[in-house]
Amino acid sequence: MKKIAVILSGCGNRDGSELQETLGLLLAIDRQGWQYQCFAPEGFFEVVPHVEVVDNEEDAGTIVDIEQRDIFVESARIARGNIKPLDEYRAADYDALALPGGMGAARNLSTYAFDGPQMTVIDGVVDALLETYRSKKPILAMCIAPTVVAKVLGRDGISITLGTIDNPAALVAKGFGCTMVACEPREICVDEEHRIITTPAYMVATHISEIFDGAANMIEQLKGWIE
Repeated sequence: MKKIAVILSGCGNRDGSELQETLGLLLAIDRQGWQYQCFAPEGFFEVVPHVEVVDNEEDAGTIVDIEQRDIFVESARIARGNIKPLDEYRAADYDALALPGGMGAARNLSTYAFDGPQMTVIDGVVDALLETYRSKKPILAMCIAPTVVAKVLGRDGISITLGTIDNPAALVAKGFGCTMVACEPREICVDEEHRIITTPAYMVATHISEIFDGAANMIEQLKGWIE
């Protein structure tokens, strides 16, 4: 049975893994009759509210404490507790590595949200991507997560999509050496040479059905590579 490793970055689109993208990916893997294993790094991140707060005079000047949560613990919510520390990932044990989107990829797996073109990627993710890439095993990424892949592998001239080719993330990825490909929400970018599959998801999508279709199309392409 094929086994796909999935790196999570928390729980929630603004500061962790995007739930709809992650569930679309896990569902597509499961529907192939494959297994998935979720991984996440350990470490704390600053929580971003997921509801809009309307400012008013009464709230003016109020100091709000910044809440911090653990990436690994929050990711376990999505995985229903079936999760392993990222440093336990070994490419030899899996057929592919996948990264769903969500701002956790830009805030917790990397510093793209804060540093833009000067971004760094955390060591555990760098190690996982390089080990997978050097093993010539496929890498999948959704939404903003291809930016992380771009930072680590862009110097090899990989092709990825971030939806449009002129949004800020796409311009940063291009600066890392990537070839940018424009894709509609359900479409995928397939780099046959480097065995990388990406889909834009909520970089351009407006409906959950588009997210699930994009994830399914990635897994269908992956099937042709590993079966």
